[in-house]
Amino acid sequence: MPPSALERLAAGTLDWLVGNLDHFDPFRATVPSTHHARAKAALELGLLCHRAERPGDAPDPLAPATALVRKLWQDPDFPRLFEDSPAYASTYRLVYAALAPDGIDATPCRQALAALDPGFLSPEGKSPYLRAEVRYYADKAGLRHGIEPYAELLPRSPLVAFRAAAPAAPGVPTAPLTVPQAYALTHTAFYLGDFGRVDPGLSGADLDHARSLTHAMLGHCVAEDLWDLAAELVLTQFVLGEDPLRTPSGAAAVECLARAQRPDGALPGRSPARAAEPGAPAGAFFRSAYHTTLVTALMASVVTSPRRLP
Repeated sequence: MPPSALERLAAGTLDWLVGNLDHFDPFRATVPSTHHARAKAALELGLLCHRAERPGDAPDPLAPATALVRKLWQDPDFPRLFEDSPAYASTYRLVYAALAPDGIDATPCRQALAALDPGFLSPEGKSPYLRAEVRYYADKAGLRHGIEPYAELLPRSPLVAFRAAAPAAPGVPTAPLTVPQAYALTHTAFYLGDFGRVDPGLSGADLDHARSLTHAMLGHCVAEDLWDLAAELVLTQFVLGEDPLRTPSGAAAVECLARAQRPDGALPGRSPARAAEPGAPAGAFFRSAYHTTLVTALMASVVTSPRRLP
């Protein structure tokens, strides 16, 4: 039986990511980028290694990436890169500590946590989405914090509180959500559902609303070729208990992503408008392609895995 579109997406994206690990390593001279961008790419690779599903008895396609993550997470110079981005430094430190691989020397992680800004782990001044993010990573890092339980965050979270925009005029296509709202929706689902590993806690009308909003935004992303958001929304459908391949919007999104995938396995950008120009240097292409390719790899690996909910 030939591989499905989702299986081809999974294999191709993982091949490209592993073939471009030198660009994820912030200490390789081949990466002409700011410390902020270099650290962010490595952190996202750490998330993929932390949450991607592994094949049963088959060779692990992410083994080289996992080896790089283990090396970076034990390098005291890596968390120092976060200092070049003061606005995100506390977030990066928390994510770095939360995603620490098992069995490593965690001394740099503890030092990074000790440098968190005062008040970062409190709910004051944060939206429900940001509070869910802080709680997710703080719990994984084993930190005490002041963020309320997810059950208290749910009613005000994007999954429940957001409403689809009304059409500007009859028959005029309208995005149900803005792009920032859509990312807040998907990321909130990821945190509450631990990327499909736990029940996100929604039921009844709230679950129906979250699913309907996700379907509507996913249909818009397919129509507009918003590849990065489409991949995140497919994963959101899975987190919300659906089989994306059996929903019209999910199946259409997978086909949309499969059409966008290059022969080398990469997704060239978040959308056609933000894709790298043909013939772009390797570093410029990586900066345009890596995030969408990584998100698609994570989505495909999770959606093709058996559910592990209790």
